[in-house]
Amino acid sequence: MATATTPATTEPARARNGGKPRAAKKRMLIIVNPYATTVSDRLKNLVVYALQGRYEVEAVTTEARNHATEIGREAVSGGYDVVVAFGGDGTINEVANGLAGTGVPVSVLPGGSTNVFCRTLGIPNDVVDATEHLLGLADRFAPRPIDLGLANGRHFVFACGAGLDAMVVKRVDAHPKLKARAGEWYYTWAGITGFNRHYLMNEPARLRLRSERGEVEGITTVAQNSDPFTYFGQRAIRVCDGVALDNGTISVAMLKRAALRDMPTVMWRCLADSDRFPATGHRQIEAFAGLREARVDSLSAGADGEPMAFPVQVDGDYIGDHSALELGVDPGALTVVA
Repeated sequence: MATATTPATTEPARARNGGKPRAAKKRMLIIVNPYATTVSDRLKNLVVYALQGRYEVEAVTTEARNHATEIGREAVSGGYDVVVAFGGDGTINEVANGLAGTGVPVSVLPGGSTNVFCRTLGIPNDVVDATEHLLGLADRFAPRPIDLGLANGRHFVFACGAGLDAMVVKRVDAHPKLKARAGEWYYTWAGITGFNRHYLMNEPARLRLRSERGEVEGITTVAQNSDPFTYFGQRAIRVCDGVALDNGTISVAMLKRAALRDMPTVMWRCLADSDRFPATGHRQIEAFAGLREARVDSLSAGADGEPMAFPVQVDGDYIGDHSALELGVDPGALTVVA
C-alpha cells in the first residue's frame, strides 16, 4: 500500500491498573480524503492523536478518485477492527464499495460539506464531537449490518439520482472550490441555472421507470437506501417514503414534469414537514416503496439516433452519463459501527 501513514503509539494488552488486565486496543484504519471540504493535515493529525488514546491507529491518505475503494479492499487482509472514512459522502461511498460483503466494520468522520450518511448514522456533524463519539465507541463496540443500494453495479449508501438531481451534482463537482466556499447555496445556484438552461431552454432526456410496483415516465428519478435524501444546512430534505437502512429494500420516486409552475411547490414539499406534506403527495411525483429492483431507461433519442444519455449521481458524486440505469439492493452488505 504505497501511501502515507501515521504511526501509532502502542500499549500492552495488560496495564498495571490495580492488577486488572486492560483490553488490547482495537486496530483502526482511517482513510483520509485530503481534498474533502474541511479536511487538512493539521486536523488529520489532531484527530489521529486523539483517537490513539483508545485505538491503535493507522491513517492513509487517498491520492485520486476511487483510491479509497482500493485501500478498503486491501484493508480486508490487514486485521483491522474498524475502518473509518474521513471525508465527505463520496469518501464513504468509495470505502463502502471496497468493503461491501467483507464484514469489516466501517465508521465515519465528517469532512465534507453535507455529510449525509454521517448524520444519518447519528454521528455528530462536527469533527471534534465526532472524534469524541468514536472514542466512546471503544467501550460499546457493536457492529451491525446495513443494506446498500445498487446503481449499475455500484453500491450507494444513501441515495442515487438520475436527471435533474444528477445534473446539479455534475455542475457542482466541476467547481470544488466554489462547492467548499458556498456549500448548499452553490447547489441552489447550480440547480436554478441548470434547470433554466437544460430543462426550460432545451429538451432533457425523458425517462421511464419500471418496477414490480408499476411504471411511470418523467424527467428525474431518485432512489433512496436511507432517510433523509440529503440536507440543506440543518434542514433534512425528504423525498421517498418507507426508507430504512435495514429493511432489504429501496424506495424510488419519479418527477414527472419540470414545468416552472411546478418547481416551487415540489421544493416546498421536500423541505416541509414530511408527515403533514410529504413530497410523494405532490401531483407531479410518483413514488414506489419496498422495491428490490427497478430500471430507468431513456426514452429520448440523440442526434445519432441512439438513446439520449442522462447524468447519474451516487451519494452526491457524479458517475457519468448513462442511457439505462439498473437499480437494486444488496441486503446487509455493509457492517457499520456508530
